[in-house]
Amino acid sequence: MARSEMQGTEALSLGTSAERSARLVEDNPVIMIYRKMEKIIESMQEPQSGIPVRTVKSFISKIPSVFTGASVVCWLMRQMKMDEQEALHLAHLLSAHGYIFPIDDHVLTVKNDLTYHRFQTPFLWPSNSWDPDSYDYAVYLCKRTMQNKQRLELADYEAENLARLQKLFSRKWEFVFMQAEAQARVDKKRDRLERKVLDSQERAFWDVHRPVPGCVNTTDVDVRKSNRVCKALKMKTNSEQTNLNASDANNSLSTMTGIKAEIERLQKLLQRRRIKLSKVAESYLFHCERYAEFDGLIFPPDPSNPWLSDSTDFWALESSMQDVPARRIKRWGFSLRELLQDPAGREHFRHFLEKEFSAENLKFWEICEKVKTVPQKDVEAMVTEIYREHLAVGACDPVNLDCRVLESVKCKIDENPDRYCLEEAQEHIFQLMKRDSYNRYIRLDVYKEFVHGNRRKSKKRFGSVRHLCDLSGKINFKTRYSEI
Repeated sequence: MARSEMQGTEALSLGTSAERSARLVEDNPVIMIYRKMEKIIESMQEPQSGIPVRTVKSFISKIPSVFTGASVVCWLMRQMKMDEQEALHLAHLLSAHGYIFPIDDHVLTVKNDLTYHRFQTPFLWPSNSWDPDSYDYAVYLCKRTMQNKQRLELADYEAENLARLQKLFSRKWEFVFMQAEAQARVDKKRDRLERKVLDSQERAFWDVHRPVPGCVNTTDVDVRKSNRVCKALKMKTNSEQTNLNASDANNSLSTMTGIKAEIERLQKLLQRRRIKLSKVAESYLFHCERYAEFDGLIFPPDPSNPWLSDSTDFWALESSMQDVPARRIKRWGFSLRELLQDPAGREHFRHFLEKEFSAENLKFWEICEKVKTVPQKDVEAMVTEIYREHLAVGACDPVNLDCRVLESVKCKIDENPDRYCLEEAQEHIFQLMKRDSYNRYIRLDVYKEFVHGNRRKSKKRFGSVRHLCDLSGKINFKTRYSEI
């Protein structure tokens, strides 16, 4: 009898926890945004009032189930009461998240023209919380190489990814090949028009989760922000269940069987993994491969290591602001933080921001970094000066902050103006530069011109903004991507 009661209590608690976890998922802001987007997509697919989807006859073939970008923009302007600019922005967001996609381009965007697009199948919508790993991506790319179709040829970045994954999964590449071959055989049995639609939808799915270099990955979630949201939602849910849980806990833990059941439950939670080991290993491998050539123990530097020789040329070259070596320029393309850590890179990035009339962002970030190192007696005066110059109403050099961050920083300054009260605003500006200015900097001509200017003597013509360099005696830039 006692055992049956305990089992019933455990089943009730498991059902309650499952309902609570489902509720937390539905209350997640990202899922809520996905639901709103999906309502718009469902309205677009209405037979009467939606976007007309048709099969277009080409020169020697048919293009099934397509619509134009102009029809998407017109539909949004008509149904959502928007102007053209707002409709284009919303259409771009729907495409960036993979709900609609161009059939002939890996860059997920919508233009107000006659470019053909398709709807993504609901099975591959991002709200289904897909988290594909590199093994699935390797199978997909391997399958693409088996299909002798011009529309399925690998792009340059996909070929590079395939080579990297083949090296990563070298021990089990036979299984990858066998799985890809089996999927290719299944695809051949489908109708030709159906196969075209399914191939494009699968390609669009991977364009969302493995985007083109330079494009934003909309599936990435800020871990700190996600933790703050989940913590707030859990606190809200726990506060609603406090009275019920308190009475249930007193009843269950009052007996020895209830205590043993609670211990077993906690032990099972300790054994559960919170993160995939494959993800951790992949992250470490990528980091080691990227920074291996900058490790003096693996690749001897040129000039020689000052700790092993009497020459200090290496230190002088690394701190130079004029003749910047190629190994330093290459690290600027890794991340914005690498760029800002290099004095020459930060100065060149400042000139780029001045041309874009956004140099105040870098200035604000630098002065926030300086606050963390000044003596304690000067902190309050310096924080007040920063607030008056960049954040206050009528500031002479204002930065772009939203109302929530600005209000939070103002409250911290009023309560306790310490050296870390501006950290939230600094992080907001850093993310703004990372998403906007930095992506344009490494893609546009200003970065390329700087690389060319440092190697005029070589008289070589470079076709891209990101270059690979070897660490032999002479510096050799190789084109990585095509001309932008």
